[in-house]
Amino acid sequence: MTNTLLHRLFVSLAAPAALAAALCLSTATATLAADDMSMAASESEFGESCAMGLADGQTVKTDCTVHWIDPDDGKVYCFSSENSKAAFLKDPKANIARAKKFLQDQKAKAASGAKVFTEEEVNARVKEVVDERSKGGSFVFHDPKLGADLNLVFENIKVVRGMEGYGWFANAIFHDKDEPKKQYAIDFWFKPDGNELVLQDIRVQKGPKRDGDGYYMITRLPVAWWWLPVQEHPGSIEGARAWHVLAAIHDYILENKDEDGNITVKDEKTGEDLKLQFVEMHRPVRHLKGDGKYFACTDFRKPGSKDEYYDLDFWVDEDSGDLKVNNVKVHKVPVQEDGIWTQVDRYTFEGMDFEETL
Repeated sequence: MTNTLLHRLFVSLAAPAALAAALCLSTATATLAADDMSMAASESEFGESCAMGLADGQTVKTDCTVHWIDPDDGKVYCFSSENSKAAFLKDPKANIARAKKFLQDQKAKAASGAKVFTEEEVNARVKEVVDERSKGGSFVFHDPKLGADLNLVFENIKVVRGMEGYGWFANAIFHDKDEPKKQYAIDFWFKPDGNELVLQDIRVQKGPKRDGDGYYMITRLPVAWWWLPVQEHPGSIEGARAWHVLAAIHDYILENKDEDGNITVKDEKTGEDLKLQFVEMHRPVRHLKGDGKYFACTDFRKPGSKDEYYDLDFWVDEDSGDLKVNNVKVHKVPVQEDGIWTQVDRYTFEGMDFEETL
């Protein structure tokens, strides 16, 4: 009996002690985790920049929630996503070397007197564009996919990315002037030109979808080419080839558009000069095995019409060492049947030996 009482007393005393110890351990663990996060944010090797982004020639700011500590030297590396971290860890030494070289090149540019832009300057440039294009308190943007003007109110800039050789990309959040719950994510693409950031294009990245009495944003498909390297972090030329080609096509469109934003393409069948408005580019990009050319399909619309769509194929080669558009062909033309506009092929890809480049 005495032994039983003593055992019960021991258990009754030990339980609170064990609980206290567990709470202390839990608190200590949480404190260590918080300290680890704080260390990652304040003492990371590349600051708040995504290490994999730098390795790919991009500047992507992070909050260091996702990070990795090198077991060899204890250095901390931050990432914009788990996918970026996983890509980085496939070959951390090589990726660290590439990231350092990118930063060294940026410093060399600054030392030579070339302008190296900061995220704050890109933010300011976005706000300048918004102010310049605002009327009656709203930012007016013509959405080529909808074929209509959007009247939007600026909220904030969500993220800014720099891509070496391609420029800067800012993703900003807006809402509809008359429906604040109806939000859009808009991409602004700038290219450095001396001491200026020149606006190249504005595209909708996410648009509103109704959900009961409210809205939520969904990604517009196909996604703009500048999101592809962020999503994939391929780490190889072959993997990145698709967005390289799409970027070359987009450059061609911007270089050849008129003041109204239209390009002129000759219809080889009719000899007619078609003036068309760019809507979007499609994947996949295809690669001809014989001559090495690439091509991708794009949607264009006849100005003033919501339903007359042309499918244009842009043919790209790299004979000069750079990817350049060398031909634009009308692939499909709009034909009205029973009051409905459809597209009719001008040619097909039958007999062509090609592969898809992702």
